[in-house]
Amino acid sequence: MTTFLSPKLAFVLACLAALAVYPLAAGSYGVDLVTKIMVYAIFALSLELLVGSTGLVCFGHAAFFGIGAYAAVLGSPEADAASLAVLLPLAVGAAALYALFMGALSLRTQGVYFIMVTLAFAQMAYYIVHDTPLGGGTDGIYLNVKPVLGSWLDLSGSGAIYYFTLACLVAVFGFLGLLLRSRFGRALAGIKANEQRMRATGFATYPYKLAAFVVSGAIAGLAGFLFAVKDGYVNPEMMAWHLSGAVLIMIILGGLGHLRGALIGAFVFALLQEFFKSEAVFGGFAKHWHLGLGLTIIASVALLPRGLVGLPAQWRQRLVGRPSAQRAAPGAAFDEEAGDGR
Repeated sequence: MTTFLSPKLAFVLACLAALAVYPLAAGSYGVDLVTKIMVYAIFALSLELLVGSTGLVCFGHAAFFGIGAYAAVLGSPEADAASLAVLLPLAVGAAALYALFMGALSLRTQGVYFIMVTLAFAQMAYYIVHDTPLGGGTDGIYLNVKPVLGSWLDLSGSGAIYYFTLACLVAVFGFLGLLLRSRFGRALAGIKANEQRMRATGFATYPYKLAAFVVSGAIAGLAGFLFAVKDGYVNPEMMAWHLSGAVLIMIILGGLGHLRGALIGAFVFALLQEFFKSEAVFGGFAKHWHLGLGLTIIASVALLPRGLVGLPAQWRQRLVGRPSAQRAAPGAAFDEEAGDGR
């Protein structure tokens, strides 16, 4: 007898339902914080497509995030509201175009060379907005008027941007879930498992990796667009290497190879930041919040090798004494990477 909803899908739907009703019980600070976390969750989902699903460790993902944000501000009139139907595709398209350029060159390398090349491309984008008048230098630039969609949607209110971000998060999660269950997603799982074997079976792996790179960059550009609209301000730090490192930590913390792991990792990472920054809890030590956050992440990686999504299985294994037959069966790992464990 099969159930209508798997426990994993039920968990995701319960989390999304909680996010939908959260503004009804939260103050303005809480709504703004959760909006920011949802933006980071979309950003983390974009990197999960590369790292967790394709095996490409990109250390320049902040470039796409920043390009989407800068495109949103630069494409907006100074004294009038831009059309959301024009501005959103512009931001996503700009990030996707740079991802196409970066991926076409960087995917010709492998391993640590790929990591360094993507970092170099991201730093190029960083210095373009940091050292030229285009991006306002270190001061950044402001989005004076938030975009609108005719008379239907005005993103100037905190509630409107919250629910629009939530809708984008649901759309991205659903899109990636369908993508990874498709033939394309199975090919990406095979490339991650053994690229040489995939080539031997007749797959041209380069177009698949490039397509995944462009889709990932476009989703990161969407996250950057939402961040710019939420704050009404962008600066070069949105393209800095440490943001690429932070989003990589999010998906590792949540659990590589799982879309819901990217969601969990983004929320846990952001909430840990807020916790260690709290002077009400840590007093003067709150100014050293990086230390507490770093030690917590180290402990999490050491104690939870599969990330937070692997915690229930880890508890079950300790209680039962061995993994289930299905997970121990040959080929189960491939199935999970290809979408069964999402």
